[in-house]
Amino acid sequence: MPSHSDELHLFITVAEHGQVTAAAEELGISQPTLSRQLRRLEHAVGASLFSRHGRRLELNTNGEIYLEHARRAKAELDAACRRIEDLANPSHGTVRLGFLHSFGVWLIPRLIREFRAQEPRVRFELEQDAAATIASKVESGDTELAIVSPRPTSAAVAWSLLTPQQLALAVHADHPLARRHSVDLAEAAAEPFITMHPGYGMRRILEELCATANFQPHITFETSELFTISGMVAAGLGVAIMPVEQSPLLPEGLVQVPLSGPGSMREVGIIWKAGAALSRPVRAFRDFVVSDFA
Repeated sequence: MPSHSDELHLFITVAEHGQVTAAAEELGISQPTLSRQLRRLEHAVGASLFSRHGRRLELNTNGEIYLEHARRAKAELDAACRRIEDLANPSHGTVRLGFLHSFGVWLIPRLIREFRAQEPRVRFELEQDAAATIASKVESGDTELAIVSPRPTSAAVAWSLLTPQQLALAVHADHPLARRHSVDLAEAAAEPFITMHPGYGMRRILEELCATANFQPHITFETSELFTISGMVAAGLGVAIMPVEQSPLLPEGLVQVPLSGPGSMREVGIIWKAGAALSRPVRAFRDFVVSDFA
């Protein structure tokens, strides 16, 4: 007799495949066995859950209702199993961590090194991408934690501010603004801008800053790498908005002039799925990061 957890897994698998053969293959059971277990489940529920067309199964109204609650119940059972496993193996586990490309140079290596000095058996699965993409993966549960900037707009992710970070206008060393101690972004309104593709955090920051300064930036080049932007600015191909990193790898010929006025800082924070049951290693790393910046 399968457990309630097994029945939920079986039902969800069939509902997602909509086909007996493929579902049976994934579950590792025979098609007759699968059909018997489905009939047993429908008998227990007291209603049919599928419309049958040969081996193809289509959820009926009852099935759609049951699927909604089955997914919710399975998520709760999975969370309970993770908590029990955490109690038995508190120093084991994996943290799926997302972050912006620029943080991979200095921030992420330092945090992982210091955390693993305390929890050496915790593993990390790392993913770098645009801020919007990373936030979407946290929201879907594919990534458990992420360090991003700026703060995501979705209420489906929880946020804890880690630190503000100074922003600068990056210019060529021979640019008239290169010797300034600070600059108002409006002074660069006529400049050609080099920036990230839409969806990246620095692109959103640029657009918001320019809107505040009442001008539309003239964008000449777009890329997905902050280091590429640095190289193009150093070649005299335009200006850019960049964070002032703690350990920058800036090419020769590039100068960062700190921005002044509103929006001269960006917020760096850690995010996770709101209301999610995080495993002990994930909670431990999140709390470690927050306390590190406190």
